[in-house]
Amino acid sequence: MATSSTGLITSTGIGSNLDITTIVQKLVDAEGAPIQARLAKKKTETDSKISAIGSLKSALEAFQKAAKALKDGDAFQAHTATSTYDSIVTASASAKAVPGTYDIIVSKLATNHRLASTGFTAPQAAAMGTGNLTFQVGSDVNNSFTVAIDAGHQSLTDIRDAVNKAADNKGVMASIVNAADGSHIIFTSKNSGLANAITVTGTDGLTGLSSANLEQKVAAQDAEVKINDFDVTSPSNTIAGAVDGLTLNLKTEAPATTVTVSVATDTTAIEKSMTDFVSAFNNLGSVMKNFDSYDTTNKKAGALFADSLVRNLKSQIRSSLSTPVTGTTSDYNSLQMIGLEIDRNGVMSFKQTTFETALAADPNGVSSVFGSTDGVSTRLEARLDSYLQTGGLFDNRTETLKNTLKRISDDQAKTDDRLATLEARLLKQFNAMDSLVGSINSTGSYLTQQLAALNASTKKS
Repeated sequence: MATSSTGLITSTGIGSNLDITTIVQKLVDAEGAPIQARLAKKKTETDSKISAIGSLKSALEAFQKAAKALKDGDAFQAHTATSTYDSIVTASASAKAVPGTYDIIVSKLATNHRLASTGFTAPQAAAMGTGNLTFQVGSDVNNSFTVAIDAGHQSLTDIRDAVNKAADNKGVMASIVNAADGSHIIFTSKNSGLANAITVTGTDGLTGLSSANLEQKVAAQDAEVKINDFDVTSPSNTIAGAVDGLTLNLKTEAPATTVTVSVATDTTAIEKSMTDFVSAFNNLGSVMKNFDSYDTTNKKAGALFADSLVRNLKSQIRSSLSTPVTGTTSDYNSLQMIGLEIDRNGVMSFKQTTFETALAADPNGVSSVFGSTDGVSTRLEARLDSYLQTGGLFDNRTETLKNTLKRISDDQAKTDDRLATLEARLLKQFNAMDSLVGSINSTGSYLTQQLAALNASTKKS
């Protein structure tokens, strides 16, 4: 006896001497194999398309990002700032900076006001006194806060922590330094400049921490510099706004030294944005070609071969890049004119000399090729968003393919059920046949025996 895949107990051909299990299995396989092969092939193709669309979407997002970086006119206004003495002044320049040189003299650095108590020889945890400490930052009486020191929290450590943790602290840091003459509590303004000078008023047992009884270790001071012989003051050692687009970072006072800061167009940074765009375009082209191609040697098509989604995307990009830009007053109105060329194979190249010539002649014109109302980046942003946005063409296609996978899975389950039913029916039929053949064989054997016996009896008489 044997058990089939349906769970039925079946004979193995006792009556007919046939291998019923094998015969039924082969009949079921013959019926199901073409269907299962078709479903498996469709699943593989659908999985490949989902993967291909994911790769294509990633490459398109990178290309869109590179294009958007060129839409902002600041991409073509990058500048560098260099200093003859970095130890005294460093500088950085934004797109608003104007190429040129600036002579800088740093007379004074901005400082943070610092007040220190006398040295307390008692342990840090010893009681200092109770009362209130009011801190005023600058001349505005409203820019103040008060901390209350009670009997249970009157050590130097408690006072330090109360100041630092005050919810309405207006800009004072407290610290403790343990020196040879005792422990000193120090109050320092968080921000530099004259406007952030600290005034401390203590009441009751804390009058010893009032400003009159504190030693000024560092006076509040604004930075003082000369820029091209003009006096400039700043509460901070970072000076922005004195020169449009130029930020100066003051490092050291050097009233006898003239530091020259030079601002120049950062051609290297601008060209990197261009080469990033070229690389992203060529990578996208390579991905599209890989999926939308046919291998004649192996007779194998790419996952998205002749797909309308890819065909339309190619057309949109080609149109965005090849059509001259309108609505600008510049002589430069196409990618080719500024050094970006696409060959007959769809590969883009960057002609550095052509680009640098155009940039030197008309930087705004070069920028308009990408960022104007009809610029390349503007066109691409509008057209590619329909593919990349949530619920866009890529998302819709992926969702459709996922639904196809679900239907394939459902069809596979139905096929499995149908084949199981077929197997059960065939086993039942073959087993019935086997039983009948066995019965016939048994009857035949009996008759043969009876005839043989009758024949023997007749011969004896």
